[in-house]
Amino acid sequence: MEDRKRIAVAGAGYVGLAMAALLSRGHEVVLVDVVPDKVAAVNRLESPIADPDIESLFKSSASGAQTLHLRATLDMQDAYKHADIVIIATPTNYDSETDFFDTSSVESAIAAVRDVNSDAWVVIKSTVPVGYTKSIRADLNDERIVFSPEFLREGKALYDNLHPSRIVVGADLNNEKSVRFAQEFAAMLTA
Repeated sequence: MEDRKRIAVAGAGYVGLAMAALLSRGHEVVLVDVVPDKVAAVNRLESPIADPDIESLFKSSASGAQTLHLRATLDMQDAYKHADIVIIATPTNYDSETDFFDTSSVESAIAAVRDVNSDAWVVIKSTVPVGYTKSIRADLNDERIVFSPEFLREGKALYDNLHPSRIVVGADLNNEKSVRFAQEFAAMLTA
């Protein structure tokens, strides 16, 4: 894997924003969201969520003390078109009465990526049911999708990314390229 990657992150909630902040220290990151106020805040280096470490990192970047390679956009095509990696961190609400995850935002994000970029690796960071990634890979006949669950606390998401208790990246063990990418992505999260 080359040193500097072009990464798109779908979703500016606590998972997506923390991933974008973490990875923008060494990679070119475009954060895409559907909420104009979130996009504008990120572009002003103001955190749209309450997370002291993200706020501190953004202030450090705004003052010139640290360089972040981060911008935000509402334009999915712009974000995904040239990405090497797309991280999907969109909401997947769980309904305890029906025992059902609404994964439609993940599926929409994957479709938007594939509309403009068939080569990018897709990393699902959203909470999905067991077996979902294997199923979506098969349904879409797309071997370039992996799953990396998040173990983050709201308000401490960047801290938890900087000091992970564990890093898990699930790949198709029968696919050498997928396994190699999963190992490389895990290494990016510790750099």
